[in-house]
Amino acid sequence: QLQESGPGLVNYSQTLTLTCTVTGESLATSYYLWNWVRQPPGKDLEWIGYITHGGPMISPSLRGRASISKDTAKNQFTLQMTTVTPEDTAVYYCARGRKYGNDWSRYDDRGQGIQVTVSS
Repeated sequence: QLQESGPGLVNYSQTLTLTCTVTGESLATSYYLWNWVRQPPGKDLEWIGYITHGGPMISPSLRGRASISKDTAKNQFTLQMTTVTPEDTAVYYCARGRKYGNDWSRYDDRGQGIQVTVSS
């Protein structure tokens, strides 16, 4: 199971930090891709990035603003996104899969999602 946590409201130009807590599987030994994706209101799903044994991979459109790290002792992985704007307002999900992309079919488990609103 995956569970997102973090603030529901972030101020313009600040840094967003979201954490995904994983239960039932160890990040230290898993070879899955542990992803962050988001869905802005009225728009399609957007893949943000993942972290796995080999390290993180970030979408080119967000490279430089987004980073993903993991804490194997807490069995959590974290998304940080700097300099947020109202365009970053979305429901953010953490998701597990052996693939990645802008389609839910790529993932076999996900959290319930967390609404993040960036104030202007």
